[in-house]
Amino acid sequence: MFTDNVTIKVVAGKGGNGKLSFRSRHGQAKGGPDGGDGGNGGNVVLRADNNNSTLSKFRSAKLWQADAGVNGGSNDRRGANAEDMVLTVLPGTSVYCEGVLIADLVHHGDEAVVAKGGRGGFGNAHFTSSTRQAPKIAEFGELGEEKELHLELKLVADVGLVGLPNAGKSTLLSVISNARPQIADYPFTTLTPNLGVVDMDNQTFLVADIPGLIEGAAEGKGLGDEFLRHIERTKVLIHMIDAIEGDASIAYKTIQGELGSYRVDLTKLPQIIVLNKVDGLSEAEVKAKRSQLAKVAKVKVGDIFTISAVAKRGLDALLRRVLEVVAISKAQTKEENEVEVEVPMPVITLANTSEFWKVEKDSDGVFEVTGASLEGFARRSNFTQWQSKERVLDILKRRGVLREIRRQGGVEGATIRIAGKTLQW
Repeated sequence: MFTDNVTIKVVAGKGGNGKLSFRSRHGQAKGGPDGGDGGNGGNVVLRADNNNSTLSKFRSAKLWQADAGVNGGSNDRRGANAEDMVLTVLPGTSVYCEGVLIADLVHHGDEAVVAKGGRGGFGNAHFTSSTRQAPKIAEFGELGEEKELHLELKLVADVGLVGLPNAGKSTLLSVISNARPQIADYPFTTLTPNLGVVDMDNQTFLVADIPGLIEGAAEGKGLGDEFLRHIERTKVLIHMIDAIEGDASIAYKTIQGELGSYRVDLTKLPQIIVLNKVDGLSEAEVKAKRSQLAKVAKVKVGDIFTISAVAKRGLDALLRRVLEVVAISKAQTKEENEVEVEVPMPVITLANTSEFWKVEKDSDGVFEVTGASLEGFARRSNFTQWQSKERVLDILKRRGVLREIRRQGGVEGATIRIAGKTLQW
């Protein structure tokens, strides 16, 4: 089953715990501290890989969790870092977290760390100093990041085929490329996008056949709303119109309306208008339809291509025009990228919000301390070790937190809660 839209949960690995240990040798029952640090937890990484075809592997497996770092050991042995969990997706996958785009993996090899592994905790050897010769402190490893991600695939193709159902898009794709889509003489034969590689004049380009659109597709009617996103990255659209069925002008206006109503105005993409199935009409009928369509589309009559995908008529001229438009679009994109390099955007330095903290006194008189950095210290600290609790209090003092607690009426002996743990001032 074709899957281009899925929500998953990713959990990065927990950091390994630091070791509380003292060197023990023959004749020296308790030497200096030798507890090693824990290893870092594994990150969760998304990587674009051409060997994928859809996002279907994420339909049944909704939870992806990286390994934890190894705990530290005695004799200053540091725990090993965990391997990153690398999840491969098809190029063209956009990654959203809480509705915000956090990664756009367009090309093969693009990758992004979407959940960062927890830092390993320090062993007691880390805390040795001139005033602390035998520290009885060892940290827990930090928890890895946990996120719910929405993955949305937008096919990366040079050309998109659009049109009403039964306009002949799949037939055209089958005769100009290596694709073998399902074809039948009734609407909505194509239920999923199909890709094909076209070879023309020693050049190649990728074509995507988008399931037939109907009026209201941009608002969710029919199949179009599910697949319009696959047109966003294309460089040119081939707008196919059935020359036999219905009014060609109405068909053109219907598709233009849906392209313009999408969340991104797709009418701004270059378009090549094609009248298909002209082998079933007389030359006079083809000429009349072509002239009428040119007037509605506000283009020259010569810009309307007439073909028969079944009879393979008029295809060479159409494909050479497609090659020209694709080449022009690629050149414009290259120029825009070069301009961006020559005139870089100013760099905006954001504040480090991890250092921010806040103190609030609850109805029970407990002082709740919040703040990413301080809560991280508390989570890593083992409150069953009195030196660890003293270290947290010392950090709270140096950061000005105890001063703020005193300002709010707190005195020594007051209860402080941080990261779900409590300690007495």
